[in-house]
Amino acid sequence: MNTKPLQNHLFETLKCGVLIPTYNNQKTLNRVVQGVLEYTDRIIVVNDGATDDTSNILLPYQNKLTIITFPKNKGKGVALREGFKKADELGYEYLITVDSDGQHFPSDLPVFLQELEKQDPDQSLLLIGSRNMDDPTVPGKSSFGNKFSNFWYLVETGIKLQDTQSGYRLYPIKEINKLKLFTTKFELEIEVIVKLAWRRVEVRNIPIRVLYDEQERVSHFRPFKDFTRISILNTWLVTLTLFFYLPRRLFDKVKKKGFKKFWRENVLRSNDPPLKKASAIALGLFIGISPFWGFQTLLVFALATIFKLNKPIAFLFSNVSIPPIIPFIIYASYQLGAIVMGKEMDLTLNIEDIRSGKDVFKGLGQYVIGSFALAIVVSLISGILAYLYFSIRKSKSNAINA
Repeated sequence: MNTKPLQNHLFETLKCGVLIPTYNNQKTLNRVVQGVLEYTDRIIVVNDGATDDTSNILLPYQNKLTIITFPKNKGKGVALREGFKKADELGYEYLITVDSDGQHFPSDLPVFLQELEKQDPDQSLLLIGSRNMDDPTVPGKSSFGNKFSNFWYLVETGIKLQDTQSGYRLYPIKEINKLKLFTTKFELEIEVIVKLAWRRVEVRNIPIRVLYDEQERVSHFRPFKDFTRISILNTWLVTLTLFFYLPRRLFDKVKKKGFKKFWRENVLRSNDPPLKKASAIALGLFIGISPFWGFQTLLVFALATIFKLNKPIAFLFSNVSIPPIIPFIIYASYQLGAIVMGKEMDLTLNIEDIRSGKDVFKGLGQYVIGSFALAIVVSLISGILAYLYFSIRKSKSNAINA
């Protein structure tokens, strides 16, 4: 009689396993393990310092599964990280995580495998099970928390997902091992999916079923403490996004398309009206010339979002302060500052001696005032010219299509 689990051969072919982190889920743990065993025996269970009957429940599986036991509870994040490490040692390239509280259906495991089978082997994949959050059995706090998490994930990665909090996931082990992970609790699940997206791993949802049985299910999520930890993590991730990853994404986009193609597709063919395009250009130039050293990227994205302007356009023009142009901006700012302050212009100032803001040695205040004045003048003139340009193009386009 063949006692091999139903799809174990597919798990082996795809070099995939299942990870079940558990902590004090004695009512549902055995059922979850038995359910997963119907599909594969490539299972890692991490007993996160359980104080209930978990150890006795796992005792009969000692020779069937890979079991890791912590003497004390360390948090779901640590349990997941230890599971990822063990999966790598076992040669797994992908790992499906299943919560031990009974909310996930082992019968959905083939759904993950089917998507993995279709994936381009050269493109790493992260799948997140998408729950029906409109189901009346879904707790209100879970629905709210998911919407909150989805919003910040979109801000941090530019990827729109329906569910970012489901623990039913397929992780790419090799890519995870390249990450520097710092969190130890529930927030690790957010840290991982954001950082994998930053590494250009494909991240998407697949539909799954979910069961919330309040008589059996034990949730260890602490609303105040864990929500605070998640908020701190998102604050840090958003900061990194604004200062590094978002600019890098836009630079990569321009580089990949080429400036001419980017200009045609993202500027000329943008559906924004002429006034909004021109305003985005004016905003970018104003921020780029003004002395907001170190905060230009943050400001341009924040203001573009507030005023609902085209962020790629605003960001593109905010990079006007590039090394070849910086000396001219500083020189013009310094001279314009003299005019604003009622002083005589210093025409003896040698532009070739100016390399950075540190070289503005004849009055920092004059330079700062002049830079704001220059930013206003350049942004206004450029904005007006851009508005006229886009308006003429739109009129010609309308005439052709009429």
